[in-house]
Amino acid sequence: MFQGIWPAMFTPVDNEGNPAFGELEKITDCLIRDGVDGLYLLGSTGQGVLFKEAQRKKILEVVQDVNAERVPIMVQVGSMTTRDSKALACHAENAGADAISSVGPVYFPGGADMVLTHYRDIAQTTQLPFFPYQLGSTSIKGDINDFIRALLDMPQVQGMKLTTTDLIQISTIHNYAGDRLKLFSGADELLCHSSLCGTVGAIGSFYNFWYKECAHVRNTFINGDFELAKDFMLEFQRTIFEVLPNVWTFFRAAMKLKYQVDIGPAVRPVGNNNQKWEVGEVQQIMDRIEEVAKVKAEVEVKAKV
Repeated sequence: MFQGIWPAMFTPVDNEGNPAFGELEKITDCLIRDGVDGLYLLGSTGQGVLFKEAQRKKILEVVQDVNAERVPIMVQVGSMTTRDSKALACHAENAGADAISSVGPVYFPGGADMVLTHYRDIAQTTQLPFFPYQLGSTSIKGDINDFIRALLDMPQVQGMKLTTTDLIQISTIHNYAGDRLKLFSGADELLCHSSLCGTVGAIGSFYNFWYKECAHVRNTFINGDFELAKDFMLEFQRTIFEVLPNVWTFFRAAMKLKYQVDIGPAVRPVGNNNQKWEVGEVQQIMDRIEEVAKVKAEVEVKAKV
């Protein structure tokens, strides 16, 4: 169940920043029909911490109704307090989610012990598999192996979502934990690179509209096609670098072009300085990425024939 490419799903909102449930139903169905391996809800891309607790619960319920058990669902339940995180975790279990995830208490000092206690409290609240989020410098203070050892002592912890771009950190975690932890790369720009370090999949923003391309490239890379991966990743990374300064408005335009779904403006202050994209600009970028994957795929098919 826990492998492959999972979009960190957008949560569509209206102009007041409230969930737009009609568009949420549409995006959920579109992604599932496209064949995604799973859906990650209410993370940073889904702006989870910016919604009220009742809204977060309703978002999961709407997605679950549309999903109808077609793909696994992982819910980010992290909040400003451990109490609220535990309440969201219990709701996720009752709503039929397949796993929960949580960001650490990054706004407060306290080191590894504070992070681990927070994770332990959340993990023990339910029987769901738990995937702690991000083990970068904000989460780990001290020896990384000691931190992972403590996580492995929590039976509910079955994997991790890593947004670090430090490949040696990813491989260090895998080398210590082995297959005991299912590691997902949360850095889209390391789609292929991270698989060399022991990840079983990737969770990211750009997979909301480039799932098929990214899944194809990653799978063929694992099966030995280095040239496809190199060409695609260079273009993919160039694109990420290009759109990052105005990424939220790009996401909105891309989803309109791809699925005719309006995810709305980002919930402020997120993206409040983003400039609007011209439709033609976004279409060119979409075509460029899709063409790199498509052309190479056609070459592969012809070669096999």
